[in-house]
Amino acid sequence: MDAHDTRKSSRREFLEMAGVAAAGVALAGLPLSARVAAGAAGPGMKIGVIGSGRIGGTLGGLWVKAGYEVMFSARSLDTVQKLAASLGPMAHAGTPKEAAVFGDVILISVPYGALPQLGQALAGDLKGKVVLDTCNPSPGRDGDMAVTARVKGTGVASAEYLPGVRLVRAFNTVGFGALRSEAHRAGDKVAVPLAADDEAALKIAIQLVQDAGFEPVVVGPLARAKEFDTGTAVYGRALTAAELRRGLGMSP
Repeated sequence: MDAHDTRKSSRREFLEMAGVAAAGVALAGLPLSARVAAGAAGPGMKIGVIGSGRIGGTLGGLWVKAGYEVMFSARSLDTVQKLAASLGPMAHAGTPKEAAVFGDVILISVPYGALPQLGQALAGDLKGKVVLDTCNPSPGRDGDMAVTARVKGTGVASAEYLPGVRLVRAFNTVGFGALRSEAHRAGDKVAVPLAADDEAALKIAIQLVQDAGFEPVVVGPLARAKEFDTGTAVYGRALTAAELRRGLGMSP
C-alpha cells in the first residue's frame, strides 16, 4: 500500500469510527431537525455566526461557498450587511439574537470576556443547539476570568458560560490568515482539533470542518480541549493531521 492509499484508509477508518458515513445513510430521509439532533449535517442546515470578524466571517464565508445558508451577526449590523451582500443570496445579516434563532448550528467567535453575558442573554435561543466555540481567553483583554478559564481549560469553562448548549471546541488554534489561504488546499489539509461531550454534536462539527476545507482531529471530551488551548505546543500553527496528532501525543 502506498502513502496515498494509507492516508485514504486512515481517513476512512476515522470517519467510520465517528459514525459519519452511517449517520448520513440512516438519517437522509428524516426531517432536518431530527438529522441535526442525531448529528447529521448537510443540505438545508442553517448556520448562525455570532461574532463575524476575522474568524467568524472567514468560516461563514467558506460555509456559504459549500452550500450552507448562513446568518452573520456582530455589534455593527452595517458591517455584516456588507459581508452578507458580498457572498450572495445564501448569506444574511442580523443581530446576535437573530443569528441564534436562525441557526440550527451556531458558531461563536467573540472576545472570551463576552461569553458570560452572551450565554445569559441568549440562553433560551441557544438551548439544545450545537454550538462551535472558537473563543480564546486572553488575560490582557478579558481580565481575571481569562486566567480562571485557562486553569480550568476552555472546554470546561465555556460549558459553564454557555449552559444548555451542545458545545464543541473548534477552530480556536488556526489563525484567520491560514483559514483564508489554506482552505481546501491540495494534499494534506490543515487540521482542526475538536473536543466535545456530545457525540452527535461532534459528528456535525466534523462535517462542517470538512466542508470548510480542513481535516478534523477528534481529541476527546471537553475536558481535553485544554490540550490545544492558547499557549500549548499546537496552538497558533497550521498543522497537518499527522503533525497535530504528534504534537498532542496521540496515535497516528
